[in-house]
Amino acid sequence: MTSLLILGAGGHGKVVADAALACNCWREIAFLDDRSEVLRDVLGCPVVGVFDSLGAWTARFSHAVVAVGSGRTRIDLIQTATQFGFIVPTIVHPHSTVSPFAVMSPGTVVMAGAVVNADAVVGPGGIINTAATIDHDCRLEAGVHVCPGAHLAGGVTVGARSWIGIGASVKQGAHIGCDVTVGAGATVIDDVPDGLIVVGTPARPLARAATNATKLSR
Repeated sequence: MTSLLILGAGGHGKVVADAALACNCWREIAFLDDRSEVLRDVLGCPVVGVFDSLGAWTARFSHAVVAVGSGRTRIDLIQTATQFGFIVPTIVHPHSTVSPFAVMSPGTVVMAGAVVNADAVVGPGGIINTAATIDHDCRLEAGVHVCPGAHLAGGVTVGARSWIGIGASVKQGAHIGCDVTVGAGATVIDDVPDGLIVVGTPARPLARAATNATKLSR
């Protein structure tokens, strides 16, 4: 059994710790968080220091996983942890289903009830949240967050650091660019270029959706 350091002790860090504890494969689990002076423990696991102290913990912890919401920050901290010599694991809750033919990159976390099907590829620092589904042949680049209850049909591609909101659905074969936010409950049936926020059913860019809503209210 090995030891795990979780970077981030907020709500997401709590769920990552819960998944790690459920795996029953860690001798010790602890957190780093910049609120360490006031936040002493999470789920019984101690908060031992701040993010900047990461390099001081290599003798005590063999593995480190990043549990912060920002995809860009998550990827940056994974790179820093790797440079310090930590192994960055994939954390898969035992009550999820991940195909042996799927590729799960370092730093990815898969929460309870999630499903990742055959030949899907999830890049570094991905979050496949509670009861989300990733179907066959999907490609998720680094730092993508698929929120609880969101569903990607087969062959969907998602660019780096994009966020698929809670309960959203993405049609098979659709391409979502980098740094995209898909709003809660949205239905994506067309490709989405980089950097957009899309909402609604069918999903449209936020400014256009707001204009349509104004027209309908008149």
